[in-house]
Amino acid sequence: MQNGNSYGNGFFSVIKGVGLALALSFLGAILFASVLLNVSVADKIIYPVNQLIKAVALVVGALVCVRGEKGWLKGGAVGLLFTALSYLAFSAIGSDFSLSWLVLVELGAAALIGALSGSLAVNLRRY
Repeated sequence: MQNGNSYGNGFFSVIKGVGLALALSFLGAILFASVLLNVSVADKIIYPVNQLIKAVALVVGALVCVRGEKGWLKGGAVGLLFTALSYLAFSAIGSDFSLSWLVLVELGAAALIGALSGSLAVNLRRY
């Protein structure tokens, strides 16, 4: 019988969490873009809504996929990988790969959100 704490299971739970978060983020971005086509909103609203979409996707990805011990570590890894991959994907779509301090802030916030979500996911499953 396999132990849920092994390296392979932890690695695959992180990969599944990142995949789920990316899928939800892309779906949210597409839905938000379709709303923007039909509704007039101020430009200053777009960035916070996109950040909220990414944060919700990250939380769901970590809550659903992180299991076993060290949930904070696995969740933080989900946050870092998700943010790095989504930055690359959205930069490729927009053909702008410029780095700024905001990217570092996003990475730190995603690591924190992922760590908290991973800790919550592991502790919720105990009850």
